Amino acid sequence: MFNDRQPRSFLDPAVLARLAAVPFVARRPMVGTVSGRHSSPHRGSSVEFAEYRKYVPGDDLRRLDWRAFGRSDRHYVKEYEADTNLRLCLVLDTSGSMAYSSGGISKIDYARRICGALGYLASQQGDAVGITCVADGIVRSLPSRRSPAHLRLVFDVLEEARPAGPTRLPEVLHEIAETARQRAVVAVVSDLFCEPEALATAFSHLKFRRHDVAAFHLLDPQELAFDFQRPTRFLDLEGGGAIFADPLDITDRYHTALGAWLESLRRVVLESAIDYHRIVTDEPSEQVLARFLVGRAAGRSLR
Repeated sequence: MFNDRQPRSFLDPAVLARLAAVPFVARRPMVGTVSGRHSSPHRGSSVEFAEYRKYVPGDDLRRLDWRAFGRSDRHYVKEYEADTNLRLCLVLDTSGSMAYSSGGISKIDYARRICGALGYLASQQGDAVGITCVADGIVRSLPSRRSPAHLRLVFDVLEEARPAGPTRLPEVLHEIAETARQRAVVAVVSDLFCEPEALATAFSHLKFRRHDVAAFHLLDPQELAFDFQRPTRFLDLEGGGAIFADPLDITDRYHTALGAWLESLRRVVLESAIDYHRIVTDEPSEQVLARFLVGRAAGRSLR
């Protein structure tokens, strides 16, 4: 593990060592600044053959395929896939609802584990890492850079993040799509408590800008079960009012509304083809991250 000046509660060295056995790869070609392990839209030097093209004056004669010349009496040049580094843009939801916990780990602490592990794994590969904290707009933002010192700053932002206020996640995603200068892996870690239609346009905007979008959708077990047994005061953590209600009177309507919302989100992620992971916070984060990394590595091997 890189030499950090202070221990981080959201990083487990044993977990990181196990996860490091699987590479963190992009699903789309990246445009980086140095050689790396990710596919590039440009041709370059690597071990993976891409295609033949006709020789033109000025091409490197060392790349001529003399066997192809012997078969066709024409000069052809071998093209190879270029490998480059990626930019990882972590988008952390720090709105008030991320503070919720029904007794186990809170959503914001779970999100810190996801972001911290992804940032560390990307940095160990030589990739650039940045972070944007989102509530009622951009709370804090660090651009993607490649250095251990910068990764420590990213970890500082994670540690200091405090959930508060409403969320304007779709608007911030639009802003990231417009301002990110090069393609990036945009990893959104949030409970996605916003209108599915607004998320759909934001995800489509990011995809149009050729970003590789991954969404980690965090839900507390009680948000799904809603098995309260006595009259309870329900407080809107994002600034709304409070409701005192008997769960027996509202449970059916709650599950109907929740099911409709989750179904809308399912349609959104299917139509936008993003890398979506619904997570209940009682599942170990290591399992979530391993599933994410293995799925991407397997997808790349099929191309």
